[in-house]
Amino acid sequence: MQATGVKRVHLMAGIASRGDPKAVAAFRKSVAWTAEFFGPHGLDVVIEPINARNVPSYFLNDFAFARDVIAELMLPNLKLQFDIYHCQIIHGDVTMRLREMMPIIGHIQIASIPSRNEPDGEELNYPFLFGELDRLGYGGFVGCEYNPRGNTVDGLGWFKRYAGVKP
Repeated sequence: MQATGVKRVHLMAGIASRGDPKAVAAFRKSVAWTAEFFGPHGLDVVIEPINARNVPSYFLNDFAFARDVIAELMLPNLKLQFDIYHCQIIHGDVTMRLREMMPIIGHIQIASIPSRNEPDGEELNYPFLFGELDRLGYGGFVGCEYNPRGNTVDGLGWFKRYAGVKP
């Protein structure tokens, strides 16, 4: 951990039914154990809701449930990985969810919706959302988790308008 300089660990939830009380209990227990383990090392643990279209039967497929688990466990290094792509598909209303959940967000990811390509158009107004992240005081990285339409270098062209911009 120290050799890599990593600041956070993404804990995947796996495939299970949230309707199964044993699965819910096991999830909470594993999240608590992991956050408690990494806490003394100065690492955050992030949990990420993922939509059922991309990963059918993924256990953590609701942002409110993730928020509630984080609130119930009250572990200072347990955070939300807020993937804007997944949020829009699961719930919509991305801006209001960002505003509500900013205090518990540990990392943000983006992609266009619905194609999951470069975030340069389609359903969401990313220039507005980037401004909103600034207004909300988000100081972390924004990860790009998308499938380029073509080659990787060409796929980074959308970012040129933001290069060199300082908050």
